[in-house]
Amino acid sequence: VQLQASGGGLAQPGGSLRLSCAGSGFMDYFSIGWFRQAPGKERESVAAISWSGGGTITADSVKGRFTISRDYAKNTVYLQMNSLKPEDTAVYYCAASTLRLVRNSLYYQHWGQGTQVTVSS
Repeated sequence: VQLQASGGGLAQPGGSLRLSCAGSGFMDYFSIGWFRQAPGKERESVAAISWSGGGTITADSVKGRFTISRDYAKNTVYLQMNSLKPEDTAVYYCAASTLRLVRNSLYYQHWGQGTQVTVSS
């Protein structure tokens, strides 16, 4: 499966962005996760959605602000990011896993390129 992340950019604190992860190659059979990595920090799990779309997990740091969803017709997974904070600044990656709703990046077999999100006034 091939993944393409997009939608990053510059946002003001309190603003919103929507990231998209477009996939090809049987994407429906994979759980999809969003990760982020800020300069000098380890990559961290942000959210994940099961292959069925019926299950999601969200990191405590973004709970209530970020929502993950998937559109099977468009073969795309979205990360809606609201109430953005400067600490959300990072490169965001989407990835696919054959396991259901895992946070550990080691269990993701396919990765898209990153998209930069910068939150600053």
